[in-house]
Amino acid sequence: MKTFNIMVLFVTIALGSCTQKNSDILFVGMELAYPPFETKDNDGNPMGVSVDLARELGAYLGKEVVIENIAWAGLIPALQTGKIDIILSSLTITDERNKQIDFSDPYSQSTLAMLVNIDSPVNSLEDLNHKDRVVAVKQGATPFLFAQKHLTNAKINSFASESAAIIEVVQGKADAVLYDQLTILKNYNLNPTTTKIVALDIAEEDIDVWGIGIKKGNTQLQTDINKFLTEFKASDGFSKITKKHLNVEKAEFDKYGLEFFF
Repeated sequence: MKTFNIMVLFVTIALGSCTQKNSDILFVGMELAYPPFETKDNDGNPMGVSVDLARELGAYLGKEVVIENIAWAGLIPALQTGKIDIILSSLTITDERNKQIDFSDPYSQSTLAMLVNIDSPVNSLEDLNHKDRVVAVKQGATPFLFAQKHLTNAKINSFASESAAIIEVVQGKADAVLYDQLTILKNYNLNPTTTKIVALDIAEEDIDVWGIGIKKGNTQLQTDINKFLTEFKASDGFSKITKKHLNVEKAEFDKYGLEFFF
C-alpha cells in the first residue's frame, strides 16, 4: 500500500512538472506554405511575417514559442483539441469560423485585386460586371463568393486551383481573375507582357481581416493577445516586420495603388 502511494505521488509530481513546463511554451499553429508570411528558410526552419509576430507575442507573454507546421485543414481541429494554443497563419475572421473558435482583434487586412488580360477592355469592377465579360476564380475561395455577389452580369468560371484560374487570363480565355493583392502582384510579375493589374475599390464589409485564432472560452489569452497587438502597433512593430519581409512588396503595392496589409 505504501509502495502504491509513493508511486501515485511520483506520477503526480511528474505530471505536475510537465504541466508547469508546458505552461511556459506557446504552441503556435501555422501552415508554412504562404511566403513571405508563413514559410521556411533554406534549412527548413520557420520564417516569415507570422513567425516573427508569433515570437514577439511569445516574448510579450514571457513564453517560449514552438511553431507547429500543420496542414491548413487541420489548424482549427488542432486548436480545438489543445494540440496548439493559437493559430497565427493569415487566418481570415469569418462568421463560420467564429462558431468554432475565438479570435483576437484584427491585426491585418487583405483585400482583392484583379489580374486582367492585357487585351481586355476591363479597367474596373464595373467594366467586368458585363454580360460579355468572363471572370476566373478559385472554387469556394473568397474571390468566388465576391464574384457571385458583385459580378452578377458576368460569366463566372470557377477552377479547382488558383493557378488554373490565372492561366485562363494569361491565355486570354478570361478577362480577369480575382485574388488577394499579393497573389495578383506575384503573378503579374511572372506575366508582365500579357497581363495588367487593376486595383479595386471594395466596401469595408468585403475586405478580409486576419486575426489570431484562440480556443473557445480562453478569454484571458484573448485579452493578453489584444493588449499585445495594441502595443505592437503603437510601437511601429508592423513597420519593422514590413521592412524585413515585405519591403519590395510594399513599394510595388504603392506603385499600383493596392491597399497594404498593415
